[in-house]
Amino acid sequence: MPSAHTSQGSPSPNNGADEAIIIVKAAPQLSGKHGETVCTAAVTRSREWVRLYPIAFRTLQDAQQFRRWDVVRYTAQRPRDDRRVESRRLDHQSLTIGGSLPQRERYGLVAPMVVESLEDERAQGRSLAFIRPKITRFTVEKKPDAELEDERQKYQLAAKQTDLFLGPIIPYAPCPYRFKYDYETKDGKRTGTCQDWETEATFFNWQKQYSEEETIKKMKARWGEEMPSKGLLFAMGTHSQYPDTWLINGLVQMSDFGQLLLDL
Repeated sequence: MPSAHTSQGSPSPNNGADEAIIIVKAAPQLSGKHGETVCTAAVTRSREWVRLYPIAFRTLQDAQQFRRWDVVRYTAQRPRDDRRVESRRLDHQSLTIGGSLPQRERYGLVAPMVVESLEDERAQGRSLAFIRPKITRFTVEKKPDAELEDERQKYQLAAKQTDLFLGPIIPYAPCPYRFKYDYETKDGKRTGTCQDWETEATFFNWQKQYSEEETIKKMKARWGEEMPSKGLLFAMGTHSQYPDTWLINGLVQMSDFGQLLLDL
């Protein structure tokens, strides 16, 4: 991987390592340029968003595999191939975890960042945002067999092409379902697929314990009823190729009453 001083882009404004709190760890996706990567977004203590990429999360050392609310330190560059203001090209080897943000500090960090309009954020040149949507429906949509098989083959190919210095990985098993929300904001009605890795991970864990029918029933109850009823934020990010398209990159459970609830 390139270091923070190569010609891939200009260095970060700060000398040395930057620091941020992880908010988004989306499920692995395939990139034609970077292989299997994970969309990762974090927030600085001064409440500024940063998008860290490309992160081949499953190739990281155990001590580097972060979770939501972990405080990470890293060196990075401003990329030349991504004009989104929050984006940073990460030096994998520089990544370290410096503990987790205490529960009592999480609400104070996040609450002031919640916005009402994604269109307003986009107009101001921003590509990451917290919103509190009005959720009208949660659906579980099965992927066509041909699409799922195509994904499996692509993940197998990506695993074979992993950087030799990072070590081999087992091909990622794509989720056979999409988890989608219909929701409303100040901008109007939207539909989006939840990309949060914990959502897919829970599906796979429950599938080991229950039938597929019961697993889907439990997913609908948890993600469609329980979590929205307690207060749910979407961590939104724009698509790199389609800057006016907002994606549900992550979920944060936060009540309306000044309380950031325990993680999913």
